[in-house]
Amino acid sequence: MRRVLWWLIGSSRGGENRLRIIHAIEEQPRNTNQLSEDLDLNYKTVEHHLGRLVEHGVLLANGDEYGTMYFLSDRLEANLDVLDEVVAAAELDVGNEDTAR
Repeated sequence: MRRVLWWLIGSSRGGENRLRIIHAIEEQPRNTNQLSEDLDLNYKTVEHHLGRLVEHGVLLANGDEYGTMYFLSDRLEANLDVLDEVVAAAELDVGNEDTAR
């Protein structure tokens, strides 16, 4: 999981937005439209990042098309400490890394 998180969060141009998406879903499961509105990101941008996060086992998708809800995967939940390490090492600042875990 460490390598996956480094690739998706720590070393990619979209890492900060992916991290914002993860934090939002950690707070409450959401669909693409809710994430787009809540994070003030383009719908297609959110859709792209969700696809990568699901593809690599960071998030789970449940539902069909527009109503698909996204959740943290068990794999990510077991490695939230690794996510915090990646964020700290990559020196990312999205304003809400200090979530209560």
